[in-house]
Amino acid sequence: MVTWRESSTESAAARLLLDHYFASRAQTFPAEQGVYRPTYPTATQFDPPEGVFLVVEGENLAGEPADIGCGGIRSVDPSDTGAVRFEAKHLWIEPAARGTGAGRALLIELESRAREFGADELVLDTNESQAAADKLYRTSGYEAIEPYNDNPNATTWYRKRL
Repeated sequence: MVTWRESSTESAAARLLLDHYFASRAQTFPAEQGVYRPTYPTATQFDPPEGVFLVVEGENLAGEPADIGCGGIRSVDPSDTGAVRFEAKHLWIEPAARGTGAGRALLIELESRAREFGADELVLDTNESQAAADKLYRTSGYEAIEPYNDNPNATTWYRKRL
């Protein structure tokens, strides 16, 4: 079972998880796409009601309580049709905790939080090299859309109507 707690992106736990996330992305980023460019989030991007950042709590391999992941949502510009949009960012589950449902649980919680903030849809971007993430998004009801931002690390953009 996983739970979460709200956190500043600048807390020690969030920074450690974001360091792991960015290091993993840099190691697995396709060479033909250039160099991965990490962008650490600022705390104000994820302050309610403009957003929220969560640290996922679960168990480590020894069965002890541990921080096993993170992710957040933040307000972005409305869609062309005026839909209120929030964006999911920095979803990360530590490798030892993958396959446990923690990633799906985090995504569902972020969708719920976005609804509470008044979002009509949740958008996100990813890279085609992130096959497991891509599968999670597609099986969670996300549909591919045209790019809504200019993220140099992204190759695929998704939306889910909430």
